[in-house]
Formats: sequence, C-alpha cells, structure tokens
Amino acid sequence: MTPPPPPLTFRRSGDGRRCDPALDDGPLRAARDAFVQGHWAEARGLLLETGERWDLRGHRVTALAMTPAAEAWAREWQLTEPDSAHAATLLACASTLRAVRGKQDPHVARAAIGAAVRHAPADPTPWLALLLLFRATATSEDCRHAYEELSARHPEHHHAHHLMAAALAEKGTGVYDFAAETAERAPADCPLALLPVVAHAERFRVLVAQGQSDPDATGAGHWQGRYPQQIVRAAFNWWLEWGAEDRNPRRLVDLNHLAHAKFHEGRMAEAAALFQRIGPHVTPEPWSFSGRDPHKVFRAAHKAALGSA
Repeated sequence: MTPPPPPLTFRRSGDGRRCDPALDDGPLRAARDAFVQGHWAEARGLLLETGERWDLRGHRVTALAMTPAAEAWAREWQLTEPDSAHAATLLACASTLRAVRGKQDPHVARAAIGAAVRHAPADPTPWLALLLLFRATATSEDCRHAYEELSARHPEHHHAHHLMAAALAEKGTGVYDFAAETAERAPADCPLALLPVVAHAERFRVLVAQGQSDPDATGAGHWQGRYPQQIVRAAFNWWLEWGAEDRNPRRLVDLNHLAHAKFHEGRMAEAAALFQRIGPHVTPEPWSFSGRDPHKVFRAAHKAALGSA
C-alpha cells in the first residue's frame, strides 16, 4: 500500500516526543539508523529496492534527508559513486531541507536539484524537492511549475498534491480550484478524491495563523458560501467511517476492481470466487463499500445545509 505523505508539521504528544517521519516503514528506519552513522550502503540498498514506486521513493528520500548531516553523507556517497542518481536525489532533498530551514543558500539547493534531474529525468523526486523549496522561497507560479513537472512524471503523487495545496493555501490563491480539479481527475479509489477536504483544512490553518477564525469571511475561493461546515464535517466523517471498517478498504477496492475485470473477460468462475471473498460489500461503484461514495455523502450534506439556511 502506498504510504501517506509525511505530515507537513508534527504535533508533539503529551510526553514531548515527536512523530517519526519514517512512519511504520521498518526498512526505512533501519537504513536511516545506519545513515545517521555515515553508513550509506543501507540507504543505497533501500532506494534500489524501492525502484520506481514513486510515492514510496519520495517518502523514503525525504525521511533520509531529514537526518543530521544528511547532506554531508550524501556528498560522501557521491564521491564513491559519482553517477548514482540515488545519491544525487538524496543530496538534492537534503540541501533543499537545509535551505528551507534557512541554513543553506537556495541557489545551492537549486543546483543540487538540477543535477539530480539530469541524473534521472523520469524521477519525480527531484521535482518534489523543488516544490518544497519553492513553497518556502518562491511564488505560487513557481510552485505550479514544479508541480506540473512532477505530475507529468507521476500524476497521482500524494505528497506533491498535499504540498501544492498547502503552498496555495499559504499564498492565498487558487487552492480550492486546484483541489476541485484534482478530485475530478482522480480515480475513484484514489485518496486524492478528497483533496478538497485537505484544501479546507490547509486554508483554515493559514487563516487561524493570521488571526482569522472564519474561513468564509475572507472571500477566498469559489467555494465560499457553497460548501459550509456541514459538508467538510461530512467529508471527514465519511473518511473516518471508511477507514474504521474491520476489513481493509483499499484491499476491498482492489478485489472489487479485479472481480469486475474477470467478469468482463468472461472468466466467470474466477470472478465468482472474488465476489465471494468480497462478500456483502460488493458494489458496481468503484468504491468498495456501498453507501460510502463521497460524492453522494457531500451532495446529501449540501442539500441539508441549504435546507437549514
């Protein structure tokens, strides 16, 4: 399963500890522990094993790049393997994170990103680094350029979409349009279908930081007045209910798609066996659980909101 994008910020727990950026990725944790000590061979093996699973690669590279002295160790790796695209990409991300924290000249990070792009033109990860850099140092147009280059290489890159939503929310323009257009293009079983919820959350975060408590008071976005709090609440409720089932919802999505494919290929026995495994949750909709179609949930919430206005 594709890991979620690393959190944009980390909330401290009551005992002062912070969320681990590696999340539950055991191999990443092991490679990172070695990398902190300057042993980059484990990181090399991890990234080789990751291959072209771009969401997972972005997650692993950025987590490695967060470690102390990551830039120095990546440069040492490059001295041994100057043609390594993995080393170049890790150096680009490490240099970017230092620039975002104000400890590196952004031009140095841009140079490292350019080198990583030349080493691996098809890899979206260097463009993820550029999006991180532009979010902190450039305009929304620059962010969109980096996003478009990344999206051309991997259209469903989760971390990139969350970063772009955050950047547009911070810059005060276009976040709702971006989220709505992404949701319309996203496959029905893709979490990006709920990016509009992320857009509302990001915009609310920015407005609260600016001392405003009412997102609708700004007039930002074409959703003003059309999608009140009831709809956002319904979206979050749908998401929580969908993920709270005893059975893995993403697994049921995969089984449902495969069962319908077997059916249309005329392989009825195989399709019947898959439908039997899915059980009562089978649905002709792309969503794995009947009654969990978010568009229906949102429409019902919208109608209720209008009725109570």
